[in-house]
Amino acid sequence: MQIFRHFHQAANHPLAVAIGNFDGVHLGHQALLRHLNEVARDNGLKSAVMTFEPHPRELFIPDRAPTRLTSLREKLELFAEAGVEYVYVCHFNRRFAAMSVETFMYDILRDSLDARAILVGEDFRFGAGRQGGIEDFVRAGFNLQSQPKISLDGRRISSTAVREALAQGRLDEATRLLGRTYSISGKVVHGDKLARELGYPTANIHILHDRPPLFGIYAVKLEGLPDHADWPGVASLGVRPTVKQNGRPTLEVHLFDFNGDIYGRHVRVKFLHKIRDEMKFDSLEVLKHWIAKDADEAREYFRNHP
Repeated sequence: MQIFRHFHQAANHPLAVAIGNFDGVHLGHQALLRHLNEVARDNGLKSAVMTFEPHPRELFIPDRAPTRLTSLREKLELFAEAGVEYVYVCHFNRRFAAMSVETFMYDILRDSLDARAILVGEDFRFGAGRQGGIEDFVRAGFNLQSQPKISLDGRRISSTAVREALAQGRLDEATRLLGRTYSISGKVVHGDKLARELGYPTANIHILHDRPPLFGIYAVKLEGLPDHADWPGVASLGVRPTVKQNGRPTLEVHLFDFNGDIYGRHVRVKFLHKIRDEMKFDSLEVLKHWIAKDADEAREYFRNHP
């Protein structure tokens, strides 16, 4: 898969282009990507995705922007798994947001990318002031493929629905909406070694965003260890209120019965079961007691879900 950050970097092939934020790459997004590959194959085109970084609402209403389900790297990995051949990552700034409907359709999609087919969700809007919609593509003569909404158990599959399920600890529901276990990936970095002093050494995973979609204590599995399958453990994702004031979110994973050195590795934490919410304790001794309790509950979860 080739990744472009500028429209003048043409793919040198006519394209079928799916456009959207694709946060989470949930089952609805996956259906659109399958449709994209079918349209590209049937029409002798190359499949391409156009996505935006940052999320448009992070530019306009940063205090009310939705939490990120996936980092850009995670989205790109999921696009590659879906068989997408080209990805255009659009830097969404005020200049891009002010682009007219006509400039986006003709200068970008038609002239720069040679887009012969366009695939979007049925509520897709674009251009300055969100003035453009699917009717503009049709009027301009594009081969437009509009993806209808997809539902699960009577509810529309959406990034919002995934966020709500994760925030409320309903991981099974999030898994159904995503078509996979929810995970966060990042590099293992050095921490303050406090957990080691308490007898529970952790792998500290660097996360890019300060507003993850879930907080608390979880039974997890870690993917990406050398020569090993996914490894079970217990994870804390939160601001560590017992030891920090106004701390940024931190993801720490205590792996059961593991002694290897994994600093610097890029790993993926798969969230399987929520144990409890994050809490502030009166002392490190009380914190240590709860860490032991959480680890026991996570081990029990894995005994019941081998």
